Amino acid sequence: MVAVARGIGALEGDLFDEIASLKKQLNAVVLAHYYQDPDIQDIADFIGDSLQLAQEAAKTSADVIVFCGVHFMAETAKILNPTKQVLVPDLKAGCSLADGCPAPAFQRFKDKYPGHFVVSYVNCSAAVKAISDVIVTSSNAKKIVARIPADRPIIFAPDQHLGRYVMKETGRDMVLWPGSCQVHELFSLKKLVQLESRHPDALVIAHPECEAPVLERAHHIGSTRSLLDFAVSSSAKTFIVATEPGIMHQMEKKTEGSGKVFIAAPPDSACACNECPHMKLNTLEKVYLAMRTRQPEITVDPEISKKALVPIQRMLEWS
Repeated sequence: MVAVARGIGALEGDLFDEIASLKKQLNAVVLAHYYQDPDIQDIADFIGDSLQLAQEAAKTSADVIVFCGVHFMAETAKILNPTKQVLVPDLKAGCSLADGCPAPAFQRFKDKYPGHFVVSYVNCSAAVKAISDVIVTSSNAKKIVARIPADRPIIFAPDQHLGRYVMKETGRDMVLWPGSCQVHELFSLKKLVQLESRHPDALVIAHPECEAPVLERAHHIGSTRSLLDFAVSSSAKTFIVATEPGIMHQMEKKTEGSGKVFIAAPPDSACACNECPHMKLNTLEKVYLAMRTRQPEITVDPEISKKALVPIQRMLEWS
């Protein structure tokens, strides 16, 4: 381990070049979520939200997928590519939503509502996907729920805040699993109002995983990609961003020279912004090590993978 540590130390200035070289050697593609550190975003072949990353994983011709995000995202890539190697920088990069909805508990919850169509947010484990009827992301949840026959009752899991937002937008009643994202649930309404008073011309843009009182103050609500697109196309100059602040790196890059300013919405804590502790476990050094050692590797039980593929493919078709 000491030798590995020394190797990284010697390569600190050349990690970008070393990763580029390993991509060619392995025929690898690096996929990164918008919430990753800027360095990881800058070496990625593709950056996106959960839907975009799933779509990219489904069509890649690479032999190795290096997935820079959290565990459930890499699982989805493996389900879509069972014969490819899927690597992650850190296996401990999990998700509070996925962790808070274990498959055995969700199965018992599901059994209470026979005949319900099960809609599961992509932020869940492969085992939960395997007992779902369709998977959704924040990009397509409204569209997919609207496609479900009006006479079919619905279970929505695991994010209750996204579920309530979709209910409001579609007019569909749904049974909600009581889960939430530890990042988006902690935005402080009081601090947000105070921040708005200091920046009266700012537009508030928010992810639908936020609680309803925060969403009510938003000028635009949408997926991570939707927030980015809105910030780029809007004529406004100042934006208060109510989602994980990693997205602001792309906002700043895509609006460079425009004079636009992006301010992270404050959480209900002493911290300045709401960083996802799971996303931030990934580092550029860990990306390099994962590619060099071809570990850690994501594996999914073949039977679970086969069952989970059905609702994932349905999502991709309905999207």
